[in-house]
Amino acid sequence: MTDLDKIRNFSIVAHIDHGKSTLADRLIQSTNTVAERDMKAQMLDSMDIERERGITIKANTVRIDYHAKDGETYVLNLIDTPGHVDFAYEVSRSMRAVEGSLLVVDSTQGVEAQTLANVYHAIEADHDLVPVFNKIDLPASDIDRVAEQVEDVIGIDASGAIAVSAKTGQGIEETLEAIVTQLPAPKGDVDAPLKAMLVDSWYDSYLGVIVLVRIIDGVLKKGEKVKFISNGTIHHVDRIGVFRPEMQPVDQLGPGEIGFLTASIKQVRDTRVGDTITHQRSEVEPLDGFQPAQPVVFCGLFPVDSSQFEDLRESIDKLALNDASFSFEMESSAALGFGFRCGFLGLLHLEVIRDRIEREFDIELITTAPSVIYHIHMKDGTKLDLHNPADMPDVTTVDHVAEPRIKATILVPDEYLGEVLKLCQDRRGIQEDLTYAGSRAMAVYDLPLNEVVFDFYDRLKSVTKGYASFDYQLTGYRQDNLVKMSVLVNEEPVDALSMMVHRDRAEARGRAMVEKLKDLIPRHMFKIPIQAAIGGKVIARETLSAMRKDVTAKCYGGDASRKRKLLDKQKAGKKKMRQFGKVDIPQEAFISALKMDD
Repeated sequence: MTDLDKIRNFSIVAHIDHGKSTLADRLIQSTNTVAERDMKAQMLDSMDIERERGITIKANTVRIDYHAKDGETYVLNLIDTPGHVDFAYEVSRSMRAVEGSLLVVDSTQGVEAQTLANVYHAIEADHDLVPVFNKIDLPASDIDRVAEQVEDVIGIDASGAIAVSAKTGQGIEETLEAIVTQLPAPKGDVDAPLKAMLVDSWYDSYLGVIVLVRIIDGVLKKGEKVKFISNGTIHHVDRIGVFRPEMQPVDQLGPGEIGFLTASIKQVRDTRVGDTITHQRSEVEPLDGFQPAQPVVFCGLFPVDSSQFEDLRESIDKLALNDASFSFEMESSAALGFGFRCGFLGLLHLEVIRDRIEREFDIELITTAPSVIYHIHMKDGTKLDLHNPADMPDVTTVDHVAEPRIKATILVPDEYLGEVLKLCQDRRGIQEDLTYAGSRAMAVYDLPLNEVVFDFYDRLKSVTKGYASFDYQLTGYRQDNLVKMSVLVNEEPVDALSMMVHRDRAEARGRAMVEKLKDLIPRHMFKIPIQAAIGGKVIARETLSAMRKDVTAKCYGGDASRKRKLLDKQKAGKKKMRQFGKVDIPQEAFISALKMDD
């Protein structure tokens, strides 16, 4: 058990692509925590998709032994947290497990939206912050400008910031010394009852669920029985250890230490991030801020090849083993067949799950339009949560609909500000703030989440040529004039294309949808009406003409009987087709229509 004065627990706060994982690699390498022959890029990122995208999806930790200039040996516990807003709750719990943070800012780009969001998490957790300006080896580096931004936008003193190049190793020694001298040691009582925070968990096929814990008070030993306070379950600890970054068993973990335990736990859902762990017979106050993970974005996942449905079921079951925030239930669609309605923490989470299914299990997927949870207030006083627009109850029984709203922070060069403001206004945004930091503007908007999950981020990157950064947080629900828009093909509703829209924008969205479908659906032997409707009222219509000869034209030689026979045959054929034939809507039409830009 390590002396509390010799422990430093910290995380790295940064915007995506500002060099957080590379800095972590250099800290590990310079302290010889990993042998030189075993070093690789993004040491703490275990998934292929993390390495390819250059992002962190799962929180990871490493224990580093550092021999400081004062002659003492310190234990440094680094928690490498996700930077994306989808994983904000995990980030907040990881922040609560440590006492300080390195604020990493790209010296060529400056402060970005996710930098702000994660700094606020760190400040709420009462962290001491050490500013680190990375990528000083690049010609475009401007430390003075970035220091001024940090002081103006974030409001912390950047005069003592450390200039670092994580790529070349410059400034790494100074960073390690700053961690030891500027960040506080943890506090804790070794004689108190065990109190530990569950920081994260994941599934291992041999060990069961591995639980990452931070010991607040008391001592955790192998062989003890522990209790998870949120659900009251009791587990026998069969292994404890630390990450270096490989798992290394230890005899015990004391106050201030971060490590792992295994207890033959079968499902990740039994271990909730932020939960409090104590001994079986101990009674302690749970840690503040715990809440179950709540999916906020829902969409349908259907296999392109319907014969792969069972493979899809198996793949989703396996992914859910390792991701407690991912929810799913089976659904069927007349157009797309059998699939699953899945809930995600956000759009990035959705992309990660979809990419993993396609990559790891070789299943090609159709993804329906993402939607959010609406609160349906009924006339009888009850309230329903609507996950799928196709399940919208009869409008005559609905009093009003409330939609989730977000506070969006957008940082953008001022030459693109006009386009950004127009985009936010088009998406029913309400401007809350607009400030400047040098040549960059920071716009804060109140936006409907539904407008953001559709294609907002792509449009934002398009109108700003990729220079804008975007972050958001949920603020609550608000009543608005929302309606369910259905799409009917040949007078049959296509549930996969149903969506909730604002009434003022319903006609424009419906017209764009039916025009797109008219171009995508192949012609049949009969006319096909394509309609967008709100309840029983059609708000937009296109007709796909039939694939046939024009027998109503004047026949050669004036053979009226021949003309009559052809017409009779055609009528009989059309009637038969409507009775027995279905309109063949190709999967490409669904994909294009669902991704349609209005």
